Amino acid sequence: MADKATQLTELLAPTVEALGLELLGIEYLPAPGGALVRLYIDVAAGTDAGQADPEGEGGQGVTIEHCEAVSREVSAQLDVEDPISGNYTLEVSSPGIDRPLFGATQFAQFQGEMVKVGLKLPQDGRRRLTGRIVSVEDQTVTFDLDGAPFVVQADNIDKARIVPDWAALGLAPSQDKKDKGRATGATRKANHTSRDNKRSDDPSAGAE
Repeated sequence: MADKATQLTELLAPTVEALGLELLGIEYLPAPGGALVRLYIDVAAGTDAGQADPEGEGGQGVTIEHCEAVSREVSAQLDVEDPISGNYTLEVSSPGIDRPLFGATQFAQFQGEMVKVGLKLPQDGRRRLTGRIVSVEDQTVTFDLDGAPFVVQADNIDKARIVPDWAALGLAPSQDKKDKGRATGATRKANHTSRDNKRSDDPSAGAE
C-alpha cells in the first residue's frame, strides 16, 4: 500500500499541472498537533516562465503568485476529497537550491550532483549518507561514497536533498558567506492551515 505522501501526490498532481506547473513531490509529516503537508512545485519544462531565474534561485521561474495559486486550488480539493483526517497545515514551496529529490527519475536528472540521503531501512549499517549520484538504472541509484560505489533501491530512500556547491555559486567558503548564500537561495512558499476541513489562510508568505 502506498504511503500518504505518494497517495497525495497522485491525487494532487493533475490539479498542479492544470496550472501549468509541475508537482515535484510531497512531504507528509504527521505530528500530534496536526500534520504538515509540504508540496514542492516547479514551472513545467518548455514554458516561458521556465527560463533561467535572474536571481539564480532554485525552482526556476516559480513565483509567490504560483505558490499561492497552487495553495488555493489544492486546499479546495483537499476540502472536497478529505484524504487527511484531523488537522493539517498546507505549505507550497519552490524547491530552492538545496532541492529535494523524489524518485529515480529525478535522481537521473541530477546525475553527478552531491546529495544528502536518508534511508527508510538501514543498509550496510547506514541510515544516512552523503555522496555523488553516479548512475540510475530502473529503480536503482548508485552513489559514490568516498570513491566506493553504494547502491540503493529508490523505494528505500526516505528523503534526499542536493548539497549546493557554494564555491561554484561564487560564494566564499566562510560561514558568514555560506549563511548569506542560503538566504539568497531561499525558497518561495505559501502556507494554509486547515482545521477539520475549514481552511484559515495565512496571508503572509516569505522565504525560509
